[in-house]
Amino acid sequence: MSILRSYSNWRRYRRTVSALSHLSTDELNDLGIYRGNINSIARYYSRKSF
Repeated sequence: MSILRSYSNWRRYRRTVSALSHLSTDELNDLGIYRGNINSIARYYSRKSF
């Protein structure tokens, strides 16, 4: 994996964690996400190519 791709994945991970962390518990529940799962969800989606 190239350095640029790694950096891009890391930035996507950080943006996802930040966005999900700013949601209320009720909003996370509406999405079916538990606050304790934010890091693993962000890690999973940061590695996917869209």
